[in-house]
Formats: sequence, C-alpha cells, structure tokens
Amino acid sequence: MNVLGLNLFHGDASAAILVDGRPVLAVAEERLNRVKHYGGFPRLAIEACLKAAGIRIEEVEHVAIGRGVRANLGRKVAYAVSNPSKLVNLLAMRRRREDLDDLHALFSRECDVAPELLRFRVHRVEHHLAHIASAYLASDFDSAAGLSYDGAGDFVSAMLARCEGNDIRVLKRCYLPHSLGIFYGVICRFIGFGEYGDEGKVMGLAPFGRDQYRELFERLLKLDQCGDYALDFDYFKRTGADQGFQIGEDGRIKLTANYTEGLLRSLGPPRPAKAPLGQRDKDIACCLQNRFETAAIALANQLARLVPEPRLAMAGGCALNSSVNGKLFGATPFERMYVQPAAGDEGLALGAALYAYHRLEPKAERFHLTSAGLGPSFSEGEIRVALEARRLRFVRLDEPALIERSADAIAQGEVVGWFQGAMEWGPRALGARSILAHPGLPEMREILNRRVKHREPFRPFAPAVKAERQAEYFECAEPSPFMLHVYPVRADKRHELSAVTHVDGTGRVQSVTRQDSPLFYELIDAFERRSRVPVVLNTSFNDNEPIVCRPEEALECFMRSRIDSLAMGPFFVTRRENGLAQDGD
Repeated sequence: MNVLGLNLFHGDASAAILVDGRPVLAVAEERLNRVKHYGGFPRLAIEACLKAAGIRIEEVEHVAIGRGVRANLGRKVAYAVSNPSKLVNLLAMRRRREDLDDLHALFSRECDVAPELLRFRVHRVEHHLAHIASAYLASDFDSAAGLSYDGAGDFVSAMLARCEGNDIRVLKRCYLPHSLGIFYGVICRFIGFGEYGDEGKVMGLAPFGRDQYRELFERLLKLDQCGDYALDFDYFKRTGADQGFQIGEDGRIKLTANYTEGLLRSLGPPRPAKAPLGQRDKDIACCLQNRFETAAIALANQLARLVPEPRLAMAGGCALNSSVNGKLFGATPFERMYVQPAAGDEGLALGAALYAYHRLEPKAERFHLTSAGLGPSFSEGEIRVALEARRLRFVRLDEPALIERSADAIAQGEVVGWFQGAMEWGPRALGARSILAHPGLPEMREILNRRVKHREPFRPFAPAVKAERQAEYFECAEPSPFMLHVYPVRADKRHELSAVTHVDGTGRVQSVTRQDSPLFYELIDAFERRSRVPVVLNTSFNDNEPIVCRPEEALECFMRSRIDSLAMGPFFVTRRENGLAQDGD
C-alpha cells in the first residue's frame, strides 16, 4: 500500500509518501522551488515522492491531506453570523479551497494526467488531528497525551487528545478567534518582524529584553484557572479563517497586521521593518515570550489533567518554540516528549499520511522516526558532475579521511559546509545540510554572520552534542534529536561553548547519536579528539534562502559566501585551493 500525504494551499506546502506504513521521502516544496514557505500546490514535492517510491501518479492508491474542508463547519458559520465583517473573508477562503473538493480534477490539471487514470482514494484529515498524528504515530510511545497548537487550522487553534495504540481520541478543541499562534504572530509584526516564519527571530530576541509590560500582556492574553486562553479584542482584530495571512497566486504568503488602535495607544507606534531595534522592542519580545510560555505551560497542564500520562506527543507551529519546549519538563508532569522534526505545517503531509494508513491498517506496526533524513539524496556521480560543471578543484577522500580533514578545519577555526546524505525533513539543519564551526570561539558568531549568514546579530547558533555527553554540558539530559528544545548550558561549560551559548545562558540543543547520525557523530567525535569538546556549532546551510537541497545550490552558496571548506559527499573543496575570495580579501 502506498499513501501520499499532502499539505497544500497553506503555508509550507509539502508532500510525503508512505509505502506499507514507512516513509520513503518527505519534503517541503520550498526546498525544490526555492520560494520560502511556499503555500501553493506542491508539484515538485509530489514528483520527488513518486520518484523515490518508484511509482507513477496513476499507481497511487491513497491521497491524504491535512485539512478537513468541512471540519467544524458549524463553528465557522456561527462565527460568520455573529461577526458579519468576516463573512466576506470566510466566503473568499471557501472559494480558494474549492479545488480541495475534487482532488482528482486538481491532480489532473497540476500533474498533467488524464483524470480517468487516477484511482486514488481521498482522505481528509482535520488539521490538528494530522499534527498530533505526525508526532504520536511517528513516536515509540504506546500511549501518550497528544497536543497540537498553532495559529489555526480548520477553525481550531489547539487540540488536546488521548493517544493509545494506533488510535487518537480528540478530547478538546480551542476555536478561533482565540489563538496562541495568532497572539505571537501579531506582536511579532508589531515590532517589525513581518515575514511568515519570523516568530523564531523574536524568540531569539526575547532574552535581551525586560519584563516591562507584564500587566499589559496579561490583558492582551487572558488565562483562566483551567488553562484556557482568550485574546482581548480591544487590542487585536478578530481574525477569520485566513489567520491573518493571504496566499497569492504565486504561492507567496503576505501577512496582515491585525492589531488595533488600542495596542498603539498602549505601546506607541509599531517599529518599521528596517528600523533599528530599540529597548522597547526587546522588552515587548521578552513580555511576549514570557506570556506565551505561561499560556503554553497552562495548556499542557490542562492536558496532563485530562490524560495523566508521563509521555507527550506534540506538534503544530507553536511546537517549534524550542524555549518553552525545554521548560515543559520542569513545569508539567510530562517526563518524556516527542516532537517530530517537521512540527510546523509542512509536517501535516506526514501526519495525514500516517493517520490515513493506520485507519486503513489499524493493527499495523508503527514506524518510529528517529532520523530527520527523509529528504532527497544525491549520488557521488551527481555531486561530481556539479563540481566539474563549476570547474572547481577538489579531492576525493575515503570516509575516515573526510572526517579527519573536516574536523581539522573546524578545530582550526574554519567555517565548513557539510553536505551529506538525505536532506533533513523539517526546518532545522541536523547534520546533512549544515554549516559547522568551532563552538568555543567567541568571535565565531560575528564571523558566521559577516561571511555567510548575514542575519540579525541577536539570533543564536545551535550546539550539536554527542548524546551521551549532553548532561555534562547542559542542565537537562532529555534527548533533543531534532533541535527543538532549549536547555540551560552548565555554568562551568559556557566558556567552552561561548559561540553557542545565548545571552540568557541557554542553547538550542541537538542530541546526536552514532546510531541515528553515524557520519555526523563521527565528525563530532573527531573534533572532540582535537578540542576536548564533544560539541560543534551547527547552523543551516543557506544564506537568506531555503536550506540548500541539491549539490548545485550548496556550491552556489559556497562560492558567493566566505565558507572556507566544503565536504560534499566524499569530496572536499577549499576556497584557498580554488583561488576564491577569502575573508579579508
């Protein structure tokens, strides 16, 4: 049995394919068409999935989408009736989703195939149910509490569930217009971060601020004793099903401000996107993160009361807030947590496919996702062709020599591009499409931003640590294999990790095991032999673009930036040996 899962006509469009319940490939469309957070039809991702599975679209038996077009319809209608200004918005969203009513016609048009040749059965999985399925059905838990929360999907902003065996039972839905994701996103836009996905930047900015506006933020987002949340619409515009963003015909996403004059009267004018950051902006970011964390912890504790389980399976865009993820262990009864690597909306493709498969095969054995390497991979021959097309000098090394030479370069303070194996599924580079550097050089953050990343200086870089050594360097030993938890760095280790320790003394941890990431683990091990530190700085292989996918994109980034060396498959390339401009040239 093959099941094709999709997230389409929504932010981070994506596709994933299961063959007999096991994922063969999963990829976001942005990695292939190079449009960040692309929100249209994931044509290239579908093609990549079919190629990896060795099948044609005519052979697909089941298509699952992470959207229940008619889910919570009564709530939507009641909201439109009580908020007439939103009726036009809801009708417009309905028209834009008409394609989802006839997926066979849509596939026929988009994939250029006769509709009578398409034989797949369609499965529509409610948005948040697909999110929870993406985490729980990919975990090794036989039972767990399930949580999904984000801006909104299918008119719901959060879902609480009980997960047992292969079954997920919904216990509670939190409906629009109240939403923790919208709360976070609107304030991000107020302080000048107006691009889709900018929430992660504000999370990094928050530790630079002071809790100056606590009382105001307690009014902006009200919490009751049960852990339920509510926005104050003196400060926020009531949003409809569009969640405060629109997707153009080209698949690009445009956000709307969605705050009111009440917020302006309380905080003053919004910061223009290109204006310098002031202390007020940092303070707002701090208060935003603090209030969000309080609400998220309250929501998780509400779930823990409904489902007294020590295990939590969590997804949704808000589950990418790694700062609060790290705090859930001490602030809730949960002892173990599984957040799959694509916790945001691209993960809906995998979640919908897993949910549909296990409904079709309720007694089937589950697949435990321990590695994010579900994306496209490239052969040695394909990499060599890309290198030769650019007339670059390179050497081919066996695996031990490649590891040693790369570790030497990192230990000597070089910036190393690392392009190995299958690309990561999800927004984090985890040792397949990474830029690596020495974690203990205080100047390394500035070097990376000046020479490669060109991003805001307040944003931290992440530590990738050998899993068995994690407790020596961080105050939490709970694994974080997909870089989705922030933990405090031990005080006596911060000098060794100066380039990856944030201003608040924390690090966004990636736990690396030999079993799940053998090559990356061996590289960290080789670096430790030189530095006595079992950690490397790991950031995504890109420069204000989607993470590189193909060899050609990696080489373009290498050549236009100041990356010193590149380990691509078995090949090693240096700027110096190719006469490329180096730092200071």
